[in-house]
Amino acid sequence: MVREEVQQLINSLIQIEHISTTLYLAMSVYLDRKNYTGMAKWLRLQSEEERTHMLTLIDYLAGKDGVVKWSDVPAQSSNYGTPLETFQKVLEHEEYVTNAYRQAYDYIKQVDPQTTVIIQDFLREQIDEEAQSLTIVERLKLAGDNSSALLLIDQELGQRQNGGTPVG
Repeated sequence: MVREEVQQLINSLIQIEHISTTLYLAMSVYLDRKNYTGMAKWLRLQSEEERTHMLTLIDYLAGKDGVVKWSDVPAQSSNYGTPLETFQKVLEHEEYVTNAYRQAYDYIKQVDPQTTVIIQDFLREQIDEEAQSLTIVERLKLAGDNSSALLLIDQELGQRQNGGTPVG
């Protein structure tokens, strides 16, 4: 059985991924309602990716005979502002997630080297997550209020397939 403190740590990361999948799905619905269907698709796929992360952590903990403990997920907003404001929130959230994994890694490497591997994989992935979000934010800043530029960005983000992003 996995040590209690490791179990608590993994459960906190499961909660973060659960919040992430819910947040990005809410953002997707919002932007779809605003007719930014490409951005909505990008966020929906991001939500699915975060759900996959959550399931990976659940499977890891369950495979070590740990107990998954569920916490309530906060209600999500139905308004995220402009596309730029929405993706600034995405970037802020990804920075928060990176920090959580960084703290988890710093702790876990001292108490459970085996679990360090999975945490390190997620931490490595966060490099790409933040870079993608930052690129989108910077492009939206360049677009400003130019509707043609916003629609081009929307179209580009709509080309995302599972497991990747056509940005950069």
